[in-house]
Amino acid sequence: MTNPTHPARELTITSAANPRLKALLGLRRRRTREETGHTLVEGYEEIDLALGVGVRPRAVFVCEELFSPAGRAGSQDIGQQDDLLARLRAERVEVVHLSRGAFDKVSYREGPDGLLAVVDRVGVALADLPAPGPSHLTLLSQGVEKPGNLGAMLRTADAAGVDAVVAADPVTDWGNPNVVRASKGTVFAVPAASATTAEVLDWLRAHEISLVVTTPETDLLHTDVDLTGRVAIAVGSEKHGADRVLLEAATHRVRIPMAGAANSLNVAASAAIVLYEAVRQRGVR
Repeated sequence: MTNPTHPARELTITSAANPRLKALLGLRRRRTREETGHTLVEGYEEIDLALGVGVRPRAVFVCEELFSPAGRAGSQDIGQQDDLLARLRAERVEVVHLSRGAFDKVSYREGPDGLLAVVDRVGVALADLPAPGPSHLTLLSQGVEKPGNLGAMLRTADAAGVDAVVAADPVTDWGNPNVVRASKGTVFAVPAASATTAEVLDWLRAHEISLVVTTPETDLLHTDVDLTGRVAIAVGSEKHGADRVLLEAATHRVRIPMAGAANSLNVAASAAIVLYEAVRQRGVR
């Protein structure tokens, strides 16, 4: 009798030219992710978080040669890969074993830990994004280009208890493996959607959410605006900031004080500063 918690058969791949590996490499392209509805998640921490919020991978590719018996990589606690693999098997997730060379072929991060999963597409349609409650807080990014910045904003949004993250006119998608990586898997924990700027503004109006946009083109400081209630905090692209359409739709335009030679902050840092001012105000009040 087959053990119900363990797959009856686990495939082993040693050739880097295997079609399954070519399919994994294809998921690095946005078009392929959109066509298949799948994306990649690499690493113990990211896969563990995804499992914790109910994501069930379609398959996991493992290289046990890269596992750390002590659950550590240098001074970093990376968790027990064997334990996570047992959980995946218990969930009846397909396990595919890869040789070191094959895993190196499909891994997209430095210092891989031997775990790579295929999961369903990340994000929801804007129309399906809920916005309940008198203190709903949304983080809105417009035209942000760098996956690392989007991922960093997701981590901050998760830590700050943000209810939703929306990308207006995004240059990349939530399923970009580098967004997933930079978010440390929090892209699976925070409701996220993408749409055009016009669609996002319609959604904000329909849900009666005030819009606070960061820009250097104002004298109003972010600390001088009421960020309690139903609020969306918006940041623009790395190069150009928020566009005129977003600025004209703003309930408030705010700036972060700058005392140095630079005239702008990293977009993820700007988002974090204003979000945590909202957290401070909501805690105080």
